[in-house]
Amino acid sequence: MSEATWTPDDGPMPALYLGHGAPPLLDDRLWTAELAAWSGRLPRPTAILIVSAHWEQAPISISASDAKTPLIYDFAGFAPKYYNMTYPTPDASGLAKQVAALFPSTEPLHQHAKRGLDHGAWVPLKVMYPDADIPVLQLSIPTHDPQKLLDLGRRLQPLREQGVLVIGSGYLTHGLPYLRDWSPEAKPPGWSVDFDLWAKEALDQGDLDTLAAFRTHAPGMPYAHPTVEHYVPLFITLGAATDPAAPPETTIDGYFFGLAKRSFQVV
Repeated sequence: MSEATWTPDDGPMPALYLGHGAPPLLDDRLWTAELAAWSGRLPRPTAILIVSAHWEQAPISISASDAKTPLIYDFAGFAPKYYNMTYPTPDASGLAKQVAALFPSTEPLHQHAKRGLDHGAWVPLKVMYPDADIPVLQLSIPTHDPQKLLDLGRRLQPLREQGVLVIGSGYLTHGLPYLRDWSPEAKPPGWSVDFDLWAKEALDQGDLDTLAAFRTHAPGMPYAHPTVEHYVPLFITLGAATDPAAPPETTIDGYFFGLAKRSFQVV
């Protein structure tokens, strides 16, 4: 992990889209090594604002900002150890003020005083920043509309200039009902591979219109995303880029349980 904390000389922090994985990710040596190496290449952020697929809420909202924000164990059927994990982050009230300042009085940002971090936030962060010593807030997904999420990402751009790491946390394919082999090394289904390669090509070409038309244009639909909340956070990440149409840097690819864990960063 990078020991050098962000300074203005570093320029804006990158924005990330990552596949967050269920708690078993924490036991996968390859993926945890990839996430840890990724964070190690970044300046140490001043704070983290993460948009998780597991919080869909309108009007747009942020999580509790108190120190040692509790975790939400929003999963079932896993080993008991995962329900005893903690991630006691420091007070994030300063970040909450920064985020709230980006929203006009006509669109007030609601704060949920008791909402903790769900697994779309704490599982990857526990790997990337294991000391839990960086302020963290979650921001809800208020809509599935790609254009509105691009606009939301643009609104968050100024945070990057203050050293805040903006993360869209989802999963590039998420057809859980259609998986047949429930093992980490499972061969990816054709619909997962096809959607992953389609998205890679569109991202490499900076083709936002094609990415936004995924429901009708992407191969592997609707199997790759029977619901779309794990895909759409990438539009917040792309919107937060200096140039949303610039090709992002792919940092992680491959498959886990047959699902595409492709992740990337933008500047």
